[in-house]
Amino acid sequence: MSATGVRAAVTGLGVVAPNGLGTETYWTATRKGISGIGRITRFVPDQYPAQLAGEIDGFDAAEHLPGRLLPQTDRMTQLALVAADWAFQDAAVRPEDLPGFEMGVITASSSGGFAFGQRELQALWSKGSRYVSAYQSFAWFYAVNSGQISIRNGMRGPSGVVVSDQAGGLDAIAQARRQLRKGTRLVMAGAVDASICPWGWVAQMASNRLSVGRDPERAYLPFDDAAAGHVPGEGGALLVMEDLEQARARGARIYGEVAGYGATLDPRPGSGRPPGLRKAVELALADAGASPGDIDVVFADAAALPDLDRIETETITAVFGARAVPVTAPKTMTGRLYSGAAPLDLAAAFLAMRDEVIPPSVGVTPSPGHDLDLVVDRERPAPVRSALVLARGHGGFNSAAVVRAV
Repeated sequence: MSATGVRAAVTGLGVVAPNGLGTETYWTATRKGISGIGRITRFVPDQYPAQLAGEIDGFDAAEHLPGRLLPQTDRMTQLALVAADWAFQDAAVRPEDLPGFEMGVITASSSGGFAFGQRELQALWSKGSRYVSAYQSFAWFYAVNSGQISIRNGMRGPSGVVVSDQAGGLDAIAQARRQLRKGTRLVMAGAVDASICPWGWVAQMASNRLSVGRDPERAYLPFDDAAAGHVPGEGGALLVMEDLEQARARGARIYGEVAGYGATLDPRPGSGRPPGLRKAVELALADAGASPGDIDVVFADAAALPDLDRIETETITAVFGARAVPVTAPKTMTGRLYSGAAPLDLAAAFLAMRDEVIPPSVGVTPSPGHDLDLVVDRERPAPVRSALVLARGHGGFNSAAVVRAV
């Protein structure tokens, strides 16, 4: 805790996920083990080895956003704008009633922007099109989520976009907490990613981490002997964060607080040094003033690659002990949402605290080689007062966050 004593409370959730549009729709489906993974419909995937994704069905931006915004934005931004609207509604906050310079936006981006680039490439191929370079399109997407959210809601305080691949969603939440401690009144934070388009798909396949399984129920299998890569998805979550005492003073409903955070980078391959995930966990626990015994559930990163799953298992068992804490990976129902994945796990963690239940991992047959208490197939009733959320990004990024009830 800083010298100011500010504690970062979460008062609003805005969720857009493949298995549910809106927080309660997503949470109901997740508790029931309903998956949103299926064969890609946004383009014809026949020529690609990987053909499954977690797509958001039934989203029509024209139903939620002014028509003037539609030509200026791609799917990622449209989803983010709607998630932000829902988060404000959930927090019972009207941004127009607050001073603009007292509100900020901190988001993350990883795989997004490809849909915008795809659109520009298609325009380039058509007669009389204008040219937008790949560099311009990526520069655009790095700033667009926070920029569009801040413009739409009159938020003139600290804003930015964190780029640390799939760990970025937690890093954005941590940056938002720093801004609250510096005196910002309210921060919208989290991430939404969406890049299910031909250009984005080729870029994702280049990582060699995608599952090429064709059965939606057995394609994404973290901690399973059949693990062979992840299924990508689109979506994420945005969170309204405020100073805890201020939130209490206005009578806000409070989901909990972001109590601890840690981040590390893995050493270069061949260095002989251990991976950095365990250190990130230890930093997050120390930052929260928590011991391993205080954690009621771990939301796993769940890479679904044998080596990475082994590292995560070794981290969890080293910190908590073998089968000493329940572990879950609800992203098996959505796919890995890149920077949107960890904020969605944070939302699930807060809802788990509210309803005293741990959501399941689906489709997974836990390997005996992973000595984890993995919650599978169905939800597990349990008092949840504190949770640990893990996220790792391509290139060695590791982040961990501790959230707890207040």
